[in-house]
Amino acid sequence: MVQRYVAEIKPINADVIGTSVTGKAELIEDGDTLKIKIEATGTPPNMMHWSHFHGFPDNLKGRVPTMEADTNGDGVIDLPELYAVAGQTMVPFDDAPQDMNIPHDNYPHADEDGNWNYEFEVPIGKLKGKFKEKFGSEDLQLDKRTVLIHGVPDSLDLPDTVEGTVKEYGPHTTLPIGVGEIEKV
Repeated sequence: MVQRYVAEIKPINADVIGTSVTGKAELIEDGDTLKIKIEATGTPPNMMHWSHFHGFPDNLKGRVPTMEADTNGDGVIDLPELYAVAGQTMVPFDDAPQDMNIPHDNYPHADEDGNWNYEFEVPIGKLKGKFKEKFGSEDLQLDKRTVLIHGVPDSLDLPDTVEGTVKEYGPHTTLPIGVGEIEKV
């Protein structure tokens, strides 16, 4: 059975980064393959952008955060603040999502016009096995997840209060810039 999911990607932190990220994501479960296609515009150009689906291990529905998520009042929704609303990082949209390795440099890059695209076919059995290993269940529950795009140039001046360091990658890499709730179609 083929199951299709979509997400409308909306801007987050647009006032801080000076551009509004919009786009769409489509995830299709088709037999033993998960087909993922994401298209976004308005991303900071000529740079790599981390992207993932986020969610809650207890299967609460992830949501698009509003400025109410900015609990420290610095005008930026950073990664820890995002987690409370959209959920934690679960599966990367990189060159091997089924391995679920999050911090690295193999994510897609935006072009000179700020267009960012990702397309990949994931072996769903391997992904579900790794998902179960990390989260205790192999049920991806895609309709409870959020799609996230991250990353701003190192030259962007962020408040000192912005958090989100993952290994050696700091807040400029992890800052959320686009988010969408995944819905079953």
